[in-house]
Amino acid sequence: MKKSEKAIENHKQPMSCSAAVLCAFHEEAGLSEQEAAALAAPMAGGKMKKCGAVLAAETVLARRFGENDPRIAELDARFTNMNQSLLCKELRGDLTHKKLRSCRGCVTDAAEILEELLTE
Repeated sequence: MKKSEKAIENHKQPMSCSAAVLCAFHEEAGLSEQEAAALAAPMAGGKMKKCGAVLAAETVLARRFGENDPRIAELDARFTNMNQSLLCKELRGDLTHKKLRSCRGCVTDAAEILEELLTE
């Protein structure tokens, strides 16, 4: 099973968006699955404004390649290009009542982009 598929399955369990991604890629981040779930908790549900799935993917890249790695900016750019925003409230349509992307869709997109960036 691909890691992006694992992230989607995690979200169905249900895990939060951030935990779904970070737990699927915990090994790449140098974390146990329990550590990944704990680290992901504050990122979920728009608590940090940016989409939790994106924050989790950024965390994997930062832990793997360093906080200034250009793949982090590439992840953000590709996700924004696909979904028009990085902000949870905008993606969910909380402010405009126009949903741009479902949480499961955000998990899917962030995990697939992350998987590609890790294999390039």
